[in-house]
Amino acid sequence: MFGEMTGERRMATALRVLRVALAGLLAAHGWARLLSGGVEPFGGWLESQGVPFGIGIAAAVTALEILGTPLLALGRWVTWLCLAYGAVYATGLVMVHLPADWFVVGLGRNGMEYSVLLIVCLGLLAWVHAPRRPAAD
Repeated sequence: MFGEMTGERRMATALRVLRVALAGLLAAHGWARLLSGGVEPFGGWLESQGVPFGIGIAAAVTALEILGTPLLALGRWVTWLCLAYGAVYATGLVMVHLPADWFVVGLGRNGMEYSVLLIVCLGLLAWVHAPRRPAAD
């Protein structure tokens, strides 16, 4: 099966799997927060960190994670969604994970390695799906 695929087709399949996997991981964040009643506490925490409109931002992030991920999985608005998610997770990295050091588990706790991986994957997907400009003559 895989031996019969062209390199271009393998790349397209790999990117599709990556896109769907990322959509699932990001959706889990939003759904877990919503179903556990975590939007208000998240918003309160943001406000305690000096972020204005914390509850509104927490609700918007949760909505983005829930409503945008099916579109991401289906390959719609990939560049814009990945840039938005990347901005959200980069902010989380700076506010939460960077102070906790590198490792998520093992040699540390709540570190930034997972966030870095998400941001890199989101950035690469945004780049691959970015609209192409016509070649200059």
